[in-house]
Amino acid sequence: MSNVVRRDADIAALGRLNEIHPRLESLYKDLHAHPELAFTETRTAGVVADGLARLGFRVTTGVGGTGVVGVLDNGEGPRVLLRADFDALPMREQTGLDYASAVTGTGPDGKQVPVMHACGHDMHVACLLGALDLLAGAHESWSGTLVAVFQPAEELGSGAQAMVDDGLFEKAGAPDVVLGQHVAPIPAGMIGCHPGPALAATDALRVRMFGRGAHGSRPETAIDPVVMAAATVMRLQTVVSREIAGGDTAVVTVGALNAGTKDNVIPDEAELKLNIRTYTPEVRATVLNAITRIVNAEATAAGAEQAPEIAPLDTFPVLVNDLAAVERTTEALRAHFGEHTILDTGPGTGSEDCGIFATASGAPLCYWYFGGTDPEVFAAAEKKGTVGRDIPSNHSPRFAPLINPTLANGVQAMTVAALAWLTPR
Repeated sequence: MSNVVRRDADIAALGRLNEIHPRLESLYKDLHAHPELAFTETRTAGVVADGLARLGFRVTTGVGGTGVVGVLDNGEGPRVLLRADFDALPMREQTGLDYASAVTGTGPDGKQVPVMHACGHDMHVACLLGALDLLAGAHESWSGTLVAVFQPAEELGSGAQAMVDDGLFEKAGAPDVVLGQHVAPIPAGMIGCHPGPALAATDALRVRMFGRGAHGSRPETAIDPVVMAAATVMRLQTVVSREIAGGDTAVVTVGALNAGTKDNVIPDEAELKLNIRTYTPEVRATVLNAITRIVNAEATAAGAEQAPEIAPLDTFPVLVNDLAAVERTTEALRAHFGEHTILDTGPGTGSEDCGIFATASGAPLCYWYFGGTDPEVFAAAEKKGTVGRDIPSNHSPRFAPLINPTLANGVQAMTVAALAWLTPR
């Protein structure tokens, strides 16, 4: 495909962006104000299904629980899968926006929790619907099949697999390529993409450590699980620093430690929640084995009468970008946005289950980031060396992508990337 032909198709598709942008901005604000937790995204799914139907897509709902799939057949050509996720996080929003979330939802434990789109999935939905609108409106400039996948439960790492297990490819056909994107705390206008292993595998664990409760004034009659858990947390910090080679990558984070209810009561047990990030099976095995050894050893050292329990919570596979797919896609993005806007961001320790659509279908994957931070604010923080402190990242209660130009850039990126694979007419 020549760059000239591709550019002509881009122009035909993107010509209506200014026309649809106000509607997309309203959609984004609406989604942001009404977030929903994993596998409960019924309102969002309804909004998406209605939008796809208006664009002429064949719509299937309830795929993998709450997932929505739209298919637009437009003659002979490649089948291009475009993916967006749409679940939110159990967090209280602190952005101060006039469209901030004030809703709550029911967590897996049945408790009410605040809910926020703290990872930008609302932006992903608005951008993909916008790209589909442009592509459908310019159907005379390309041929092939668009498969739009709106996925639930990315935050649990199980939504993509749920859709595959529910017959996604039987319903929509196996794709020739999988394309996905994610808004990130980099300057708006920048795009980052890394070929090869781009995002880490995740293992999340729940650890229960059992002691023997007693009155706080008589610790000698107890086996204190709080001390046991605290010692375990500190010892776990040595897994990466002392058991993983300097050239390898691993992260071990204890994200929660829960024990007890009152200052003068030693409880019977403590619970830890761990998050592990790795890139290779060998490093993963080393880390998991070390965690098991340390947890059991600390329990033994404390004189625990019951062995700890270690149970998996969720898992993500390594996301691997296909080298040829990255080259083809980023060539088109570079031609559209400019040479200086495309970065190789290197492998990241975040995790994503978008790659499951590629591995399950045998299709190549290209997954990239697009910036959502005010470039001037980012530049000022970079100059001071305070990017990590001053720029809210995904999963922060202060994370709020700059709507303009982030939304337009995300729409353009997905549109241009899709056209890089569809057959031009």
